Amino acid sequence: MSRRNKITIVGAGNVGATAAHWAAQKHLGDIVLVDIVQGVPQGKALDLAEAAPVMGFDLKIVGTNGYDETADSDVVVITAGVPRKKDPVTGKFTSRDELVEINRKIVGGVTREIASRSPNAVLICVSNPLDAMCHVMYAESGFPKERVIGMAGVLDTARYKYFISEALNVSVDDIHGMVLGGHGDTMVPLPSHTSVAGIPLTELLPQDKIDAIIQRTRGGGGEIVGLLGYSGYYAPAAASVAMVEAIVRDRKRVLPCAALLSGEYGYKDLFIGVPCVLGKGGVEKVIEMKLGDKEKGMLEISANAVRELVALLPYGKGQAT
Repeated sequence: MSRRNKITIVGAGNVGATAAHWAAQKHLGDIVLVDIVQGVPQGKALDLAEAAPVMGFDLKIVGTNGYDETADSDVVVITAGVPRKKDPVTGKFTSRDELVEINRKIVGGVTREIASRSPNAVLICVSNPLDAMCHVMYAESGFPKERVIGMAGVLDTARYKYFISEALNVSVDDIHGMVLGGHGDTMVPLPSHTSVAGIPLTELLPQDKIDAIIQRTRGGGGEIVGLLGYSGYYAPAAASVAMVEAIVRDRKRVLPCAALLSGEYGYKDLFIGVPCVLGKGGVEKVIEMKLGDKEKGMLEISANAVRELVALLPYGKGQAT
């Protein structure tokens, strides 16, 4: 009798709980939802499990405050960490340096717990600052680079494609494109590699409209925060689950993910968003695209922003440089 895939999601907040929802709906495997808050993962797991008779999925869904239930997971999605907060007295937000240090401790601790119980798992990082946290997970897990991946490009690309479909009033299914680089204001949408049912985007939209879409994509997360007062979660969770599905079903999908590069695109020992073939082994291949001078320049700016964050981490060369 074959065993079902096992998926652990650490962090039962909006992104984690919604990821569990999407994963169950896609019948991807048994799900373990982990959170430090007593009752929250248990309650959300039970609520989701009770939807099974209605939605027709036969899966085991459990919530826990510990890690023993996560043993032998195939894929682990880590969403744990704290967002930037505004000090009610000074009005200042948590500094970048403070956020990196706070989340380094949280993500590092989670990673050690997971790695000791699921030594063959593929780890997907959703925690922010994402590119820096990928380095934390890589260093703390001791896993090969193929099994530590960051979720950013799938989300950024989804936003990019949606904005294009909205501008052209066409189906999102016919939009083909990709966003590379770090997750944030320096991400690199690639209009020269974007098409609509094979028709180059540059033939369908004027440059000023394309530039506006690129800027909206870069500020996509901030736009939602401005409306909701907190970060979005439907799209980030869906993007995470797309990666989980590619791995557990060995689909060999080409998705933009934060991967540790070893010379590709001219970068080494740095997690950067690039096109990856995702399958059972995690990142099975990094695909190198031909970039124009302008795109190379944007990628370098993005890489430098990642380097600045990684420089705040206490890891030696060979782990996170």
